[in-house]
Amino acid sequence: MRLAALALLAGASASCGPNERALDNRLWSDSFAFRITVKPSPPHDIEDAVYRIVVLDKKTNEPIETGQGRVFATNKDGINTDDGLQKGKEVGTYYGRLRFPVTGDWAAAVQFRRDSTSKLERVDWIQTVVSSPDGK
Repeated sequence: MRLAALALLAGASASCGPNERALDNRLWSDSFAFRITVKPSPPHDIEDAVYRIVVLDKKTNEPIETGQGRVFATNKDGINTDDGLQKGKEVGTYYGRLRFPVTGDWAAAVQFRRDSTSKLERVDWIQTVVSSPDGK
């Protein structure tokens, strides 16, 4: 009976797919905690990559509801892509789209501030971009 229950549990957890929270890129600035996800993951060249950025106050863990910012990236050849963040339906969540014209590693970043009177804070990461599956 225990073996049947374990087999059923293992099968159920395997069918759930990846945990989106496990794919978050978690970064911190002086005032903010960021959870950044991108779809598709990893991004493909010549396609829109949609960044979902959840921003929390680092001290209180409360979502930042009225922030402003942008997501941007540069590759080793100096090619740039950027987009302003748009407030999402979810509290403390912002969205931006980047289109990467070529594959490879990109220096990516988010600049963000609580409101227009606050200083911009920045977090950085390396974003790997792969070939589009349809070969375009």
